[in-house]
Amino acid sequence: LKGDVQKFVAECMVCQQNKGETVRSPSLLQNLSIPSQWWEEVSMDFITGLPKSEGKNVIMVMVDRLTKYYNFCALVHFAASTIATAFMDTVQKLHGTPNII
Repeated sequence: LKGDVQKFVAECMVCQQNKGETVRSPSLLQNLSIPSQWWEEVSMDFITGLPKSEGKNVIMVMVDRLTKYYNFCALVHFAASTIATAFMDTVQKLHGTPNII
């Protein structure tokens, strides 16, 4: 039934002409505030899909927004507990707890 409805709507000219917009119009870019001290605000990202090296195939990238200083951490997978442990062992141990991640 779902397939029949999708096919009907896709082929119906009236449906296509009256269909509402599904994409939100872009808004103006907002500037990020400049942190007042090192490691107060940290950006975090993950590089995935890498070939395994020593059983690890994910790299967690943590960057201080003020100085652009970075830390990398190789992970087996990126489950919440693994990420939290790696974050505590790298950023928090070396630089303290940031206000914003």
